Amino acid sequence: MDETKIAIKRYILDEFLPGEDPNELTDSTALITGGILDSLATLKLVAFLENHFGVQIEPHETAVDYLDTIPDIATLVHSKY
Repeated sequence: MDETKIAIKRYILDEFLPGEDPNELTDSTALITGGILDSLATLKLVAFLENHFGVQIEPHETAVDYLDTIPDIATLVHSKY
């Protein structure tokens, strides 16, 4: 699970928070409700997850309940294996 979280964090930092201090993006950082991910960014994140991890994210799984924090996202990815 840690490798999954690291890959997700790296992608979010590179794609949506370039130049930000990596230590500021923690497991409790709210990505959607905190305004880091908007609808377009969420779609880009889903495309990354599907391509990088070889999983299929269902439309209902693009909601805040599944994608608001890095641990939420990692849990979703691991539920697909």
